[in-house]
Amino acid sequence: MDLHPTPEDRAFRLETRRWLEANVPRGELKTPGERRAWHQQLYDAGYIGMGWPKEYGGQSASPMRQAIVADELARINAPPSMNQLGISICGPTIIVCGTEAQKRRYLKKILTAEELWCQLYSEPNAGSDLASLATRAEDRGDHFAITGQKIWTSEGPIADWGLLLARTDSKAPKHRGISCFLISMRQPGVEVRPLRQITGSARFSEVFLTDARVEKADLVGSLGEGWAIAQTTLSYERGGSSLARVTRYAAAFQQLVRATRTLRRGGRPLLDDPVTRGKLGRIYADLEVQRYAALRVLSALQKGEGPGPASSITKLSYSEFEKRFMELALDILGPWGQLMPEGADAACGPVGLPGGSPTIARVATSSGEAGTWAIAFLWSRAGTIYAGSSEIQKNIIGERVLGLPKEARADRVRA
Repeated sequence: MDLHPTPEDRAFRLETRRWLEANVPRGELKTPGERRAWHQQLYDAGYIGMGWPKEYGGQSASPMRQAIVADELARINAPPSMNQLGISICGPTIIVCGTEAQKRRYLKKILTAEELWCQLYSEPNAGSDLASLATRAEDRGDHFAITGQKIWTSEGPIADWGLLLARTDSKAPKHRGISCFLISMRQPGVEVRPLRQITGSARFSEVFLTDARVEKADLVGSLGEGWAIAQTTLSYERGGSSLARVTRYAAAFQQLVRATRTLRRGGRPLLDDPVTRGKLGRIYADLEVQRYAALRVLSALQKGEGPGPASSITKLSYSEFEKRFMELALDILGPWGQLMPEGADAACGPVGLPGGSPTIARVATSSGEAGTWAIAFLWSRAGTIYAGSSEIQKNIIGERVLGLPKEARADRVRA
C-alpha cells in the first residue's frame, strides 16, 4: 500500500506540530491536577480518542491521522495523557463488544478522563495462561458477585472502573467458561494493594475481590464470550501506536549517539571506539526493522484490517528489540548510564556533572515516563511479560499465524 502522506496529511502534521510546540508543558507534570489539565487540552484540541466514532466523542480519524498525532507527541517528548488503558484498550473493547447503553454510559467519561480505568485480567496462577483464571462471577439474580484475586493491575490504585474477566461456568472448557464485565473499583469488596517495583514506582497493584457487585447491565457481550473479547482487547494492546514507539526509540538512539561523542574513554570519545560503533550500528539496524514493521501495521489499519493474531508479531518484535537496545545502551555508557542529576529537565540534553564529567538527559521508558537509562533498562524487561509474554507470543504466531500444530504436551512427548 502507498503510505506516502497526501498533501492533506502533510498539512495536518504541520498543524499538529505547531499546536504542540505552542501548548506542550515544559518539564514534568508532578500532580494529578497538572496531568488532568494537559489531558483536557489534548481532548479539546481533538487529539484524544481520534479513531473513536464521532457519536462517542472521537474524530473518526483515519489510522494515518492517528499515527501522525502519536508520532508528533513522541517527537516533542510530550507528557503522557491520562487514562491510557481506558482510551487504548477498555474503550475500544466497549465500542466493539458493548451494548449501546454501555457506550452511552462509559465512553465519553473515558475520553475526558472523568473516570479512570484499569484492566483486571492476570491472576497469581493465571498470568500467561490467562484461560486458567479462577476468579468467579456468581449469578445472584439481579447482579453478579465477583470473588477472587487479580495481580499486575496497571493503574489499579487510581482506577474508578475496571475491565474484568471472571469464570461464570466452572464445568465448561476453560476457554469457554469465562465472561467479561465492567466493574466499579470504588465499592465495598474491592481492595487494591499497590506493588512496589524494582524501579521504585508502584504503578502495578494486586486486587482482592470479595462479593464485589457487578450489575447485569455491565456484562460485556454474552455469558461465556469473555475469552474471545479478551483476544480483541489484547490485540489492541499489542498492535497500537507502532510508529510513535519507533519515534521514541529513535529519539533515545540520538541521545545515545550524542553521549558517545561527549563521553571519553582512554582519552578519546567513545564514538571513536570501533566496538562502540559496532554496537550503535546494530541498534540502528534493528531500529530500521522496527520502523518498517510499524509501517506494515499502519498499512493493514489503513486497509481496514483489524489487529488480529498478527499483532503478536509486532508485540514480540518491539519488546525484544527494546530489551536488546537498553542492554547495549548500558554496555556502551558504563557507569554514566546509572546517573541523572537531581532536578534535571527531561528535555535538557547532555549536562555536566561536577568535575566536567558528562552524562545524558532522561529517556522515555516503555511506561511513557522519563527516567534514567538504568530505569529504562529495568522497564524494558516488563515488555517481554505484559500483554502476553514472549513465549506466549511465539505460540500464537506459530499456531494462529503460521498454522503450525499446537505444542505437544511434555508428558505426551515423554510417553
